[in-house]
Amino acid sequence: MVKILFVCLGNICRSPMAEFLMKDLVKSRGIQNDFYIESAATSTEELGNGVYPPVKKLLAARGIDCTGKRARQMTAADYNKFDYIVCMDSSNLRNMNYIAADTQGKYRKLLDFTDNPHDVADPWYTRNFALTESDIERGCEALLEHISLKEI
Repeated sequence: MVKILFVCLGNICRSPMAEFLMKDLVKSRGIQNDFYIESAATSTEELGNGVYPPVKKLLAARGIDCTGKRARQMTAADYNKFDYIVCMDSSNLRNMNYIAADTQGKYRKLLDFTDNPHDVADPWYTRNFALTESDIERGCEALLEHISLKEI
């Protein structure tokens, strides 16, 4: 089983969007039993809060239910639990290294798996949820292809 943890600052926008888009992607390919997928935050700002309403709406428009998802912070124990720990931007990457040193090369930025590596913009600030959705969808597809070439 491949275990993936998606990480962003607050775990209410980008990382839950990635979590649920990836879950939907592997389900659509009939390989959901080969994956365990979660998301977490680097900060404590949103702990216990649900998915941000515009993200919930975006996911619902795709028929994806994220009911029950609550923000949680990444822990040092997550480093050993997950095979891939995938963040949204350079700031997340720095903060993840404060939580747990990347001694095994598990940390990557999501769009590093694509042919156009860059940070996934935070829609909390940009208000451009469609661009974030597009970037995350592209990143998840590229990550899945990377994993398929290596492990499945």
